Amino acid sequence: MKKLAIIASTAVLALSACGDTTDASDDAVADTVEVPSDDAMEGAPDPVVDEDAMMDDAREDIDAAMDEGEEQAEAAGDAAENAVDDAIAAAEAAQDTMEDAAE
Repeated sequence: MKKLAIIASTAVLALSACGDTTDASDDAVADTVEVPSDDAMEGAPDPVVDEDAMMDDAREDIDAAMDEGEEQAEAAGDAAENAVDDAIAAAEAAQDTMEDAAE
């Protein structure tokens, strides 16, 4: 009987948590978000293009620097690959030497 009372009280508490809740998306509708932000921007000036900030002239310099960086990265990758190959070859040679010595 005590088990039934514990189960029943747990069920009542669990079901009471399923009551009506407010949905967060109800508060974020166009009338409460977009309209106030439009009102806040009402007196702000329109954005203008800053010609000094444009980087059309520097594009070639940027491309050249990227190409140079890419070449350096590829060379470093090739050097690392060669170092790994050399280390593997040395390890295999050492293992062969150990196997020959064990025989």
